[in-house]
Amino acid sequence: MKRALIVVDVQNDFCEGGSLPVAGGADVASDIGELLHHWTRQDDHAPPYDVVVASKDHHVDPGHHWAKEPDFVESWPVHCKVGTDGEAFHPNLDPQPFDAIFLKGEHAAAYSAFEGRTVEGHALADWLRSHEVDRLDICGIATDYCVRCTALDAAKEGFRTRVLTDLCAGVAPETSERALAEMQDAGVTLR
Repeated sequence: MKRALIVVDVQNDFCEGGSLPVAGGADVASDIGELLHHWTRQDDHAPPYDVVVASKDHHVDPGHHWAKEPDFVESWPVHCKVGTDGEAFHPNLDPQPFDAIFLKGEHAAAYSAFEGRTVEGHALADWLRSHEVDRLDICGIATDYCVRCTALDAAKEGFRTRVLTDLCAGVAPETSERALAEMQDAGVTLR
């Protein structure tokens, strides 16, 4: 079986300068980008992942997920609107060496990459299984929201799941700590 890396929502709107920035988002984008590009430059040995995929918040009209007066729990400012620069991957990931990209949240709130689909309509869990993946490493933004939901869904789907905590940025220390504990309780390994 094979190992995959899932890069969760490393998009302009979730990094400094975006409409819903997470402190340290640009640094995480840089660290992930450097890691991905280091592997692609190595000719003498294979990278540690058989496939690398990414998720993107990809909102057209997500209903109550966007609000003029958001509560920052269930509603948020407009972010990752399709066709805007905020929806694009952070430039530190360019060129983007992804084997597949999973878009989520067009018309409803979506936090987990497992809610996403490729433009061809393939769901993440099905895509991973079709590529014989059984082990996942997860990184990205935000630890306490989309990374958390992705890791919990990965564990529910039966994948051996690890979160690369040094390649994640969270919205708040308290909620990030709770999210990490919840992931561990669900059988997710933290590294």
